[in-house]
This record gives sequence, C-alpha cells and structure tokens, in this order.
Amino acid sequence: MKKVAPTKPEISLLEPFDGLTLERIHVPMSAEEFAAATAEIKAAGIVGFDTESRPTFVTGDISEGPHVVQFSLHNKAYLFQVHRTEGLPYLIELLQSAQIIKVGFGLKSDSGQIFSKLGVKFGGVVDLNTVFRMNGYQKEIGVRTAVGLVFNQRFAKSKKATTSNWSQPQLTPQQMLYAANDAYAALKVLAALNLPREDLPIMGLRAESD
Repeated sequence: MKKVAPTKPEISLLEPFDGLTLERIHVPMSAEEFAAATAEIKAAGIVGFDTESRPTFVTGDISEGPHVVQFSLHNKAYLFQVHRTEGLPYLIELLQSAQIIKVGFGLKSDSGQIFSKLGVKFGGVVDLNTVFRMNGYQKEIGVRTAVGLVFNQRFAKSKKATTSNWSQPQLTPQQMLYAANDAYAALKVLAALNLPREDLPIMGLRAESD
C-alpha cells in the first residue's frame, strides 16, 4: 500500500528535534585525534553519515567536494575536513570499509563525489531513501520528512549553512551544528525503525554513473 509522508506545512507545526550540541561535535586535527575518532567509529559499527561541499553558483561548474565528511554516533559526531591530509588515511579506511555501516539520505551523489575526490569506492552504505521505499513510500524521503514521520518532530535546516563555504580551513559553529546533525538524525531515524541488521539494504554503491 502506498504511504504518504507529512507535508512541509505539517512538519513546520511540530516540536523541534533535539540534535547534538556543540560540545558533542569534534573536528579532529592531528593524526592522534583522527586515530582516536576512527577507533570509536569502528567500535560503533553503525554510524550516521553525510558529506558537505562548497556550493557552486555558476552553471557548468563542477563541485570540488566533498570538503567535510561527517560520522555520527548516538552521543557525538566527528567531522573530518578533507583538506587535513593527516586524516586522509583514516578517512579512506572508513569510507571503504564494508564492516562499518554508514547510514544517510541520498548517498548516491556522495558516492560519485567521494570517488572523484579520493579515488575510493564507498562501501557499507545504507541509504534511508531505499529503506523508506521498501516500506511503501514512493517519493524520496529526506531528513526533514523522515524526522517528521518517525519522531513527529521538526528538523531545522539552515539555508545559510547549506550554501556556506565548506572548504574554509576552520568551520563555524553554525556549520558544525548543521553538518553533525544531518548525520546524527539519519542514525536516530534508522535506530527508531528497529530493523535487524540482516534486513538492512547494505550497498557498496558504485561510484560510476548508472
């Protein structure tokens, strides 16, 4: 049976979703910090995932992203800035690993960018759009709709943060909150759906275009 997701006006009336606060969001800067973050992400096994790229405003321009890659646990998030070369071996290991399940929304475009930027295949991926399609929702379900549907809460997204410069050396607090909570909300949605791991549509998404 076809299911219908809540509309934007309906979502706007809901109570706000409680996301991660700044003190729970970490941006590794040294090899030691990247190693510690990677160990925690591996131990978690399933993490929320997203990427951010500096936007392009001219037709025909190709994004040079991702510039930030987000991994969220249930109580904290790690933001890996791709320009920090000391973190790249750790980032590549996490992206390639089929054992670390990375859950997010609309991850096909992320896969292509990751391959273009880092030359690696993206493994161990659960796209929540696929999960919702399996459950009878025909339209693409983004993070805002999913949070409204699953938690009856409103997930706020700042357009100013979306279109900000994600390639800058230091992220602003607003960027950190935005990036971390996209990944955090995805993990919380998956947890609330309470699906056995063996039922998850885990993909090693191909980087090439279909």
